[in-house]
Amino acid sequence: MDLTFKAVRFATALLLTCAVDMALAQEVTGTTTRSVKPMSDELQAVTQKRLDRADKEKSDWLHVNGGYSQVRYFPARQINKGNVRKLRPAFIFQTGVLESMQTAPLVVDGVMFLTTSYNHVYAIDAETGEEFWHYEHDMGLITVYCCGPNNRGVAALDDRLFMGTLDAKLVALDAKTGNKLWETQIEDPEHGYSETMAPVAVDGKVLIGTNGGEYGVRGFVKAFDAETGKELWTFHTIPENGHEGVWATHDATGRDLRRDIEAEKSRLAEEGGDFYKTLGGGVWMTPAVDRETNTVFFVVGNPSPDLYGAIRPGDNLYTNSMVAIDLDTGAYKWHFQYIPHDVWDLDAVSPVILTTAKGKDGKKRKVAIHGGKTGHIYVHDRDTGELIRFSEAMIPQENMWVLPTPDGSRMLPGANGGVEWNPMAVNEKLNLAYAANLHQPMTYHVEPAEYPGGDKLWLGGAFKVIPGEKQWGRLAAVNIDTGKVIWKADTEQPLMGGVLATGGDLVFTGEGNGYFNAYDARKGKKLWSFQAGAGVNAPPVSYVVNGKQYIAVAAGGNTQLNFKRGNSVIVFSLP
Repeated sequence: MDLTFKAVRFATALLLTCAVDMALAQEVTGTTTRSVKPMSDELQAVTQKRLDRADKEKSDWLHVNGGYSQVRYFPARQINKGNVRKLRPAFIFQTGVLESMQTAPLVVDGVMFLTTSYNHVYAIDAETGEEFWHYEHDMGLITVYCCGPNNRGVAALDDRLFMGTLDAKLVALDAKTGNKLWETQIEDPEHGYSETMAPVAVDGKVLIGTNGGEYGVRGFVKAFDAETGKELWTFHTIPENGHEGVWATHDATGRDLRRDIEAEKSRLAEEGGDFYKTLGGGVWMTPAVDRETNTVFFVVGNPSPDLYGAIRPGDNLYTNSMVAIDLDTGAYKWHFQYIPHDVWDLDAVSPVILTTAKGKDGKKRKVAIHGGKTGHIYVHDRDTGELIRFSEAMIPQENMWVLPTPDGSRMLPGANGGVEWNPMAVNEKLNLAYAANLHQPMTYHVEPAEYPGGDKLWLGGAFKVIPGEKQWGRLAAVNIDTGKVIWKADTEQPLMGGVLATGGDLVFTGEGNGYFNAYDARKGKKLWSFQAGAGVNAPPVSYVVNGKQYIAVAAGGNTQLNFKRGNSVIVFSLP
């Protein structure tokens, strides 16, 4: 699960955090779009052709992760390692929402579209910060979500923007005016469903997954018609039949999971298999899309309840897996499960990246990669799902896979990772993937827990940060051809937010203490820092307007790690 509550020092504080979030969500309601100034005449429709070539885009940032491949690499070199020390704020845009920010803004023809917690959308001038319009979602009476009221951004297609909401709706807005065109109820929020992910728009469809693994939902990815909001297909991340899997005894790296397979099989024979309806499997982050093969790739979160595995015997497919499905129909193509029968909440969350890497035969091939909470980067054959390799551990690992106990079992990594939801970046010229990691020593506690209903948390225990043990972060560069960690840059606090790589041989990421940093992409040396005044816990983006390159990032802090809140998007350029 995406456990944004992990902001709290102890997992037992989760109930309080989510209760506060729910109360705040009831107070923040709105019904209007406020226009401030006429929209720029430069703004044009984001056609499918533009979206398809966004990975090679030299001016705009048209997807939250740069393109359908999600490499988060911007080719501009105006800002580079030779002059990045001169980088300074071009403008600061302050929203009206003082709360955690995880948005990755879009930039289209000099217009920036950004979101905030509680589902506000702003359109601003990407060169000056002047506001065009502001949309505030009319939140429903019921909102049930863990882990902070976050939103990670919008998708664009033609003249429309699309946003998922905390009350489990999909909303379409007119990009020029901010007026709502339609909204569709994705699922029932009273049953634990919510939306924080940025959707992806492709071929007249809007694809979106669901949060809620910690509430006993049945996860899915759904496709909706971009013109009407009509549901087109649903892929359930928990199959009705076969969720028990192959009764795997080892994880993807070959380590013993210490499962009692006979006890699990006995439980399944006695109780049956209809627990698929509440088995979790949320999809937290934007899917990648291979346009050549018409394939959608995403990773699936933890099973429910998180730590009490006795009530859910089997491998619990497709939780903790990378999954590939058909874009047109939602039909299953393949999956690969990293941690069968997960009882540590080390789910798959960081978005899939489509790139190339050497196969086992040494020849380049198309791959799909994922950064895990385990601290490994996994490299898969894109056509078959075969695991080609996994990287060296980027962070400490200890006592894996000790089973949770009532008194608590110590294991590293803790339930936050490793690589949490943080999007990675790839510099394909260097064959390097850059991952923002956390190190948080934890103990895992289990307690029996029957399904309490969809509006109540269902953890089956807790994971607790160990008082007195140091927590820190690590930006790591991994050669995806070999799996070797090439360099590491450590930070005082766990990293949460995301990474951007650029053609100027730079890597950008932020820290919870307010620092936004630039590193040498080849060697990992820190070259520049800026103190933003609030936690920089969002993925950076880059774009060019009128020949000038900009770097933009949100500084709003993070609920999950309790980093200082703010309400700003800061945009940087050279003098």
